[in-house]
Amino acid sequence: MEPTTRVVPQVQEHLEALKERLLVMGGLAEEQVRLVSAALVDRDVDLAARVQAGDEPLNILHKEIDQRCVRVLALHQPVAIDLRAVLAAVKINTDLERVGDLAVNVAEAVHRYLQHPPVDVAERIPRMADLAQRMLRDALDAYVRQAVPLAEHVLQTDDLVDALKNEVSAALVPVMEASPAVIAPALDVILIARHLERIADHATNIAEDVIFMVSARDVRHHGPTA
Repeated sequence: MEPTTRVVPQVQEHLEALKERLLVMGGLAEEQVRLVSAALVDRDVDLAARVQAGDEPLNILHKEIDQRCVRVLALHQPVAIDLRAVLAAVKINTDLERVGDLAVNVAEAVHRYLQHPPVDVAERIPRMADLAQRMLRDALDAYVRQAVPLAEHVLQTDDLVDALKNEVSAALVPVMEASPAVIAPALDVILIARHLERIADHATNIAEDVIFMVSARDVRHHGPTA
C-alpha cells in the first residue's frame, strides 16, 4: 500500500494551477478539433484556414506548463500521488500540444480536399471527429475528477475510432481503383482519418495517465502493472 503523505499546501496550490492551465489548453485543443470537423462537413475553406493559423496559443501554453512542472519538481520534491500528478501533467501537456498539431494537419488536408468534388465516405469522417473530440473531453474530465472508470471508458472507445479508420481505407481503395480521378481527394480523406485516429490515440494516452496518477497502475499497451 502506498504510504500516506502529508499534503504540502504550496504543492497543492501548484497542482491546482497546473490543472487549471491544462484545462485551458484542453479546451483550445478540443475547439480546434471541432472547428476542423465543421470545416470538412460544411466545406468551409476559411474555417480550415482559421484552424491552420490557430496553433500558437497551444504552443505558448505548452511551454508555460512545462516550466510550471519543472518548478514544482525542483522546489518542492513531491512524492507519491503528488509526484504522479506532476508527471501526468508533463505527459498530458505533450499530448495536448500534439493534438493541436494534428488538428492543423487535418486542416491542411481538408483545404486540399475541398478543391475537389466531395468523395463519399458514408459520414465516417465526421463520426471519427466527433468521437475523438468526445474522447478528449472525457479524458480531461477524468483528469479533473480523478475518475478512473471514465478514463477506462476512453480506452474502450479508441477501438471504435480505429475500426472507423480502417473502414474509411477499405471503402476508398476500390473507389480509387475504379476512378483514378478521385485518387487525390480520396488520399486526403484517408490522411484525415489517420490524423483523427492519432488524436484519439493522444486522448487515450491522457486516460492512461489519469489511471496511473490515481491508482499507480500502468495500463499502457493493455498492461495491468501496479
